[in-house]
Amino acid sequence: MRLVSNPPNPWHSNYIEWIDCPPPAAQLEIYEEQAKTVLSENDSPDVGFRFSLNPYRGCFHACAYCYARPTHQYWDFGAGTDFERKIIVKTNAPEKLRETFMKKSWQGDLVVFSGNTDCYQPLEVSYTLTRRCLEVCYEFRNPVGLITKSALVRRDIDVLSKLARDARAGVHMSIAFADDAMARKIEPNAPAPSTRFAAIRALTEAGIPVGVAVAPIIPGLNDSQLAQILERAHENGAREAFRVMLRLPSQVKDVFFERLQQEYPDRVQKVTHAIREMRNGALYNSQFGERAHGVGERWNAIQWLFDTTCKRLGYNVSSENHWKWTTETTFRRPSAQLNLFE
Repeated sequence: MRLVSNPPNPWHSNYIEWIDCPPPAAQLEIYEEQAKTVLSENDSPDVGFRFSLNPYRGCFHACAYCYARPTHQYWDFGAGTDFERKIIVKTNAPEKLRETFMKKSWQGDLVVFSGNTDCYQPLEVSYTLTRRCLEVCYEFRNPVGLITKSALVRRDIDVLSKLARDARAGVHMSIAFADDAMARKIEPNAPAPSTRFAAIRALTEAGIPVGVAVAPIIPGLNDSQLAQILERAHENGAREAFRVMLRLPSQVKDVFFERLQQEYPDRVQKVTHAIREMRNGALYNSQFGERAHGVGERWNAIQWLFDTTCKRLGYNVSSENHWKWTTETTFRRPSAQLNLFE
């Protein structure tokens, strides 16, 4: 990696990057990296996909609960403010993705963008790595899934709509709060929920399948907003939904409770007690298959509310599930003759 002393200015562009919030006062450091590989492979039963693509390490959205924070420590950075201010950019991501697709071993599996950090964080405006990777996916007609909490995804509606039409593509908008003010305190540099609901509508109107990820569910803080999130997302066109309970691995716990103490000191004890109630007395369960949900009566009530609301609104009834394409793919390697005629 190399430190970029004068990184591209994300505010000099044709798009509005800082949606609903001013640029934070913290100094941003950009590290450009020539990645050896661009796809990450996982075998966790907690996620429904095998391959993910993350053009950026670290995330300027600065969500207090982000489970990806500890991964920044692999690069000798901290999981707190370093995760939010020292961003690593994989500048060769599109080239590496093309290289992967050209290998005979690649079989056209679903590639999910943002399996770790958000692929549409503000620096994407300058680097356009996500867009260029999507263009590579379209060239090869490779199935795409995308998870984000950024309205910047609207910029790439043209590419995503072509993928949805000629290959397979779907977007899930991550929304943890229905209340804009509460979201701003816990997700300080992410677009407001109301802006994300508007993005769902824009994507839907362009013919792109959209879902909502109610993630994370924080008992004692946002669990009462679950039904409202599902209702508003459905009103704007979302037709798939999933939920994930708050995960607090290692240093994430310290960052989360520091933010909670700062913004909602009167709820710290309530949230702590609720989490322990759903985690058999602990604050986190690292076991595969157990991390994304809780246990006990309180969690059962949350799960019942989620399931009944989804059933009432008509979520998750489509015959196609964007995250479980395992046997069928639209992937093909373009030939020179095919490119000529296209």
